[in-house]
Amino acid sequence: MTNAGEKNLGRRQLLVRGAKAAVSIAVAGALAYSMYDREGPKREAEKIKLVSLPDFSVPGRDEQTLAIVAGEDRAKTAAKAVELLGGIERFVSPGDVVAIKPNIAFASPSILGATTHPDVISAIVRLCYEKGRAKKVIVTDNPINDPASCFTISGIGKAAAAAGADVVMPKEGLFQYTTLEGGKLIVNWPVYYGPLEEADKLIGIAPVKDHHRSGASMTMKNWYGLLGGRRNIFHQDINTIIAELAMLVRPTLVILDGTVTMMTNGPTGGSISDLKKTNAMIASCDMVAADAFGSSLLGLEPSDLPYLALAEKAGVGTADYESLKPIRASVT
Repeated sequence: MTNAGEKNLGRRQLLVRGAKAAVSIAVAGALAYSMYDREGPKREAEKIKLVSLPDFSVPGRDEQTLAIVAGEDRAKTAAKAVELLGGIERFVSPGDVVAIKPNIAFASPSILGATTHPDVISAIVRLCYEKGRAKKVIVTDNPINDPASCFTISGIGKAAAAAGADVVMPKEGLFQYTTLEGGKLIVNWPVYYGPLEEADKLIGIAPVKDHHRSGASMTMKNWYGLLGGRRNIFHQDINTIIAELAMLVRPTLVILDGTVTMMTNGPTGGSISDLKKTNAMIASCDMVAADAFGSSLLGLEPSDLPYLALAEKAGVGTADYESLKPIRASVT
């Protein structure tokens, strides 16, 4: 065969392969689209066993509900913030099982600020055991990326285990369906219920981050990790889903880490240049107030985050955090 003939044969083979590949992609795309349910899982109500998430909040709304501590050492500022609210003993009783929900959505090292910092996890786990005298502490999340990679690369898995916590990763049997009374989006939807079922108390721990859809990701957005199913469809109505999550989940305490704030390219970031030192640690019984203060670290006003107003209107908390007369302190 001539060189010209060989070249023509080679071109024909490439064209045939390309055509086959195009057909395969088209078929796969059509199949994926046919299986995509924009409304999420739909089941007949009588066939679903619905669960209700426990109310993990503690009495004493008239007590101090917001503490803001300045400093660079996360372990010290987190411990001080909890102390200013009355100490972990106010929130954790002897013999309690405590579930801690960090933000471990991404397989990202802690230095990039996309996930909860392991130093805060270690500090709170130890407080629960040493001063709260908890029976067991569970650290868990339902990440976007591969869970094992997220727990490992973030450093949270190692830090939690070293502090004595049980590290629980998601699996099918841990999800149950729930409906938020009066909810628009959380209706017959799977939630990460298993680790919460045995818990007496629930603590949410989140970093302060920019978010390209919601404007910010903080303590209320952190509960997104409790959703199962095709939760990405909720991004179409991001403010409503964040507010509904805040109505659904009633934690014992939330901790917002603003030691370093992701100012741009959130929620994943990816560069040190996205970060700014803001040296603040917030502990609160009021998620709305915590996130309202957190907005200031991002250079925003609470009114810039519509989900805060929605949650406030629903009675979750107040965006006027100064009305709570927060206790402020600093540590070195």
